[in-house]
Amino acid sequence: MGAGPRLGAFLKNLQPADIIPGADRVGPPEGKPAVARVYAGDQQIGYAYLTTDIVNTRGYSSKPIDVVVGLSMDGEIISARLVEHHEPIVLIGIPESKVQTFIDGYIGKNYVKEPPRPGAPPPVDIVSGATVTLMVVGDSLTRSVLAVARHYGIGQDIQAQAAPVEQRSIDLSKTDTASWDELLKSGAVGHLHLTVADVNKAFEETGRQGAIDRPEPGDPQDTFIDLYAAMVSVPGIGRSLLGDAEYDYLRSRLKPGQQAILVAGNGYSFKGSGYVRGGVFDRIEVIQEENSFRFTDLDHQRLADLMAPGSPSFREVSLFTVPEDAVFDPVEPWRLQLTVQRVISVDEKAFTAFVLNYDLPKSYTKVDAPAAQTGTTTAETAGTAAPAAQPPIAYDDDSAPALWKQIWLAKTVQIALISIALLTLIMVFFFQNQIVKHEVFYKRFRTVFLIFTLFWIGWYAQAQLSVVNVLTFTTSLRTDFSWEYFLMDPIVFILWIATAMSLIFWNRGAFCGWLCPFGALQELTNQVAKKLHVPQIKVPHGLNTRLAGLKYVIFLILFGISLYELGTAEKFAEVEPFKTAIILKFVRDWPFVVFAAVLLLAGLFIERFYCRYLCPLGAALAIPARLRIFDWLRRYKTCGNPCQLCAVDCPVQAINPEGDINPNECIQCLNCQQLYHNEKRCPHLIQKNAKLKRHKAPPPDAGIPGEVVASRKPTVRPRDPSSDPQPVSSNP
Repeated sequence: MGAGPRLGAFLKNLQPADIIPGADRVGPPEGKPAVARVYAGDQQIGYAYLTTDIVNTRGYSSKPIDVVVGLSMDGEIISARLVEHHEPIVLIGIPESKVQTFIDGYIGKNYVKEPPRPGAPPPVDIVSGATVTLMVVGDSLTRSVLAVARHYGIGQDIQAQAAPVEQRSIDLSKTDTASWDELLKSGAVGHLHLTVADVNKAFEETGRQGAIDRPEPGDPQDTFIDLYAAMVSVPGIGRSLLGDAEYDYLRSRLKPGQQAILVAGNGYSFKGSGYVRGGVFDRIEVIQEENSFRFTDLDHQRLADLMAPGSPSFREVSLFTVPEDAVFDPVEPWRLQLTVQRVISVDEKAFTAFVLNYDLPKSYTKVDAPAAQTGTTTAETAGTAAPAAQPPIAYDDDSAPALWKQIWLAKTVQIALISIALLTLIMVFFFQNQIVKHEVFYKRFRTVFLIFTLFWIGWYAQAQLSVVNVLTFTTSLRTDFSWEYFLMDPIVFILWIATAMSLIFWNRGAFCGWLCPFGALQELTNQVAKKLHVPQIKVPHGLNTRLAGLKYVIFLILFGISLYELGTAEKFAEVEPFKTAIILKFVRDWPFVVFAAVLLLAGLFIERFYCRYLCPLGAALAIPARLRIFDWLRRYKTCGNPCQLCAVDCPVQAINPEGDINPNECIQCLNCQQLYHNEKRCPHLIQKNAKLKRHKAPPPDAGIPGEVVASRKPTVRPRDPSSDPQPVSSNP
């Protein structure tokens, strides 16, 4: 729906006098941006407009926050009414009346006659708990007034004819790199330096006594924040700061005309934690004339450092892609607004803002050919959309290696580390019969490997595989499959190839039991629980088998949804706690954290609870497990009949009472193989060794001297004739 119809729909629910007192009618929406003229009789007394028709007004929900504003002929805000929003912060816990009270604080302000200082705090105290929402509303009110006044000549006696403006665009042919100092000197990198004194002075100007009474500690000249920003979608700047490989990867991700901004800083965190809770980076905002936008976690990529010679090290380096729906001209000046907060009490905060101004140096731009004259007026052209999107960079150098190869070269160290880990794991599996005989060594090795999986693969490299990867892969097979897309992330790609190959040899156990960061987290926490004597629950075999089927149901539901809409399936894939526990390290909205914590809590009593019963990724990997060619896990004929030791001792109950191992549930922990080779615990080996000892036992006389044996021979006594029976005579 266009801007005009949206404004008209809201005006139907408002009386003219609600917009401007004394008004008796409101005209239809007109112009671009859309406004409606407000009349008292035949005399126009003001304008009405919807803020979202003028500027971007989006908060945590990324949905519009609609405010209808009544503006007098000289630019004074006569009324402002919140008419629609989808903010969860307002919907849950904070009355809408408090938000309207905040908006009412702008009534009577005339920003045409008295333009606000850039970054000035709002004229009304912000309601604690709705910081982002209210700052967005306040900022949109201020900038929309200025935009409408500029477009329609409000508050001006003469509408000055704008001078011809030289049209410029990014010079894509300029790819020369520069050092850090050269970038700073030219203005290609913008800089904002704030001291403790600067911040304390700004809070004093707000007039809020609670904020003034809690000054920033430290020496007044100490650095509060060193903030830098740069347009890294510009070839020369991007290649200088990111390096060739990372820049080429960035260009491959950007849509035609889309831009990217790098932000780096030391001291006060420009990222904060709001983006983790609500997905929005609430401390920084890009503002260009009446347009503005905030970044979300989907626009964000964390970088380790910068590649420009002489660049300092930073505590935070972030690469942001400009949202596709944002109105942004890279060659026009813009500003990065930093919001600084100060805690007054448990439920009260104060805010002030500072601005980093950025103007792309002309040396990185070129003059475009003048557009054909159309005879449109200044007022008409002022409301047109932003300049046409810049075309993507064309690479004509056929000798350059493929993009994915450049990325792999840039991540050589990480690739080497994961390769060493995988080769080590392969050696363990190939020589498992020898290694598991050394029980103490093997248990310690497995614990160390799980720690590596959790901390390096998961929390550092953030290479946690997900069912989303499976759904994306299957969707790409049906649409526009390309290996290059999957090769763009070397660590994830290597893990997926290793996992796919391991299905032939070791079922899903190689990944689930060794390479899954969340699985490692579950097992490590369970080890701690066992040391603390937390009771372990053994689920009855029949119930365990039925519960294990839940993960297949979950996977099939997600797969079915992905056939309809992949984006919807990705949202339902939040049943995986991987993003919360591994990617975001539990710094997220509390429902997600509680969900992940409950799963880990269950895992303290039932080892790998989530893996066994709920993991859709495990189900996706288990389905082809029957295709395995090799069976590496040895069993005796007596396993299961009558011996049940391995079945009872299996940490995930993957061994059936009959003695066979269920490949769909086995995590290849090799616990059963330790028992298989343990001559002191395995009943089969104990019985077998006992028989061998009996067969090898010496005869009773073995080892006794010969003369002793001879002396023990029975003595042959002489025959006694008298003992012979006498014949009986038949004669008398």
